[in-house]
Amino acid sequence: MSSAPYYLKASPLGTWFNGLVGKLARHGVSLAGSAELSVRGRKSGEMQRIPVNPHTYEGERYLVSARGHSQWVRNMRAAHEGELRVGRKVRPFRAVELPDAEKLPILRTYLERWDWQVDKFFAGVTAKSSDAEILAAASDHPVFRITVTG
Repeated sequence: MSSAPYYLKASPLGTWFNGLVGKLARHGVSLAGSAELSVRGRKSGEMQRIPVNPHTYEGERYLVSARGHSQWVRNMRAAHEGELRVGRKVRPFRAVELPDAEKLPILRTYLERWDWQVDKFFAGVTAKSSDAEILAAASDHPVFRITVTG
């Protein structure tokens, strides 16, 4: 018997705060490196927007879904591309999802950078957790390598 993929839905306050962070990014204000992600909806075909924390590791850019298998993740799996926006600066990109075995260094450095914001979504896993503990959580947190195309 398989269980549903991990996803931690935002509280009403979290939803409000995400909306605020997204609106700020749209107007050119990035909070601690945040940006607004736009990705085409797999069912609606409409662009869906959500704030994200783009992460850089060894010169490559990544998007990590701290909350798990969210709608933006499902849309990214279908679209394989999107846009990151901060103000007037819009960066279209292509995205490739990483297999769990490749996520360890990205998740560890993501947690080092963003733990103050995302630690509650990782069920006790931190940047100081063992490799085995981080790898055990990897399937719950999709990671996409993004390559800017424009």
